[in-house]
Amino acid sequence: MEEQYKITDAQVLKAVAHPLRVRLLGLLRSDGPATASELGRKVGESSGSTSYHLRELFKYGFIEEDPDRRDGRERRWRARHRYTSWDAVELSGTQEGREAVKVVHLRQAELVGRLMEAFDPGDWSDEWVEAAGMSDHVLLLPPAALRELKNRIDELLGEIATRYAGDPAAGQVAVWYGAMPRDHEEEQDR
Repeated sequence: MEEQYKITDAQVLKAVAHPLRVRLLGLLRSDGPATASELGRKVGESSGSTSYHLRELFKYGFIEEDPDRRDGRERRWRARHRYTSWDAVELSGTQEGREAVKVVHLRQAELVGRLMEAFDPGDWSDEWVEAAGMSDHVLLLPPAALRELKNRIDELLGEIATRYAGDPAAGQVAVWYGAMPRDHEEEQDR
C-alpha cells in the first residue's frame, strides 16, 4: 500500500467527500480488504449501494481489487493509500475547490463524532480509558505557529508509531487533530 494519495483536483476531492465513500474508504484502510456485501453489513447499506460507491472510489484511484484475496462471487477491494492529503490553498482557488475542502473537513468531523459516540469506557481496561480522550484549547497563534504545531504533531506521531511497532499491547487507535481559526466577529460576540 502506498503512503498517501495527494489530491490536486477539486472534482476528485468532491468525489471522495461523499459520506458513504468516506466511510467505505476508512473501513478498507483500517480493517483491510472487503467485499461490497461485507462493507454493506458494517455500514447498514445494501450491497448494491456499496458496490456503486466502491466503483466510484476505484474510478478516482482510491481503491483497487485485491489480487491476493479473491472471492469467487464478489470482488474484494482494498485501499491503495494509507491516507489522503491535499493542498487546501491550491484547491481553494476556485469556488468548487473551497466547497470540496469544506465538505471533506465536515466529513472528518462527523467521523470523530461517530468514534467518540462508539467509545464506551466500560468496554475497555482502565489503562486504555486513562490514555484515551479528547481535549480542546483556544490559543492566540499566528499561521506560522499553527503550521509548526501541525508539523511537530506529524513528526511525533511517526516517531511514536515506529517506537511501538510490534508491541504486544498495541491496538489500533484513531488519532485526529484539527485547528481552525475562529471568526473574528464570533470572538467579539463572546
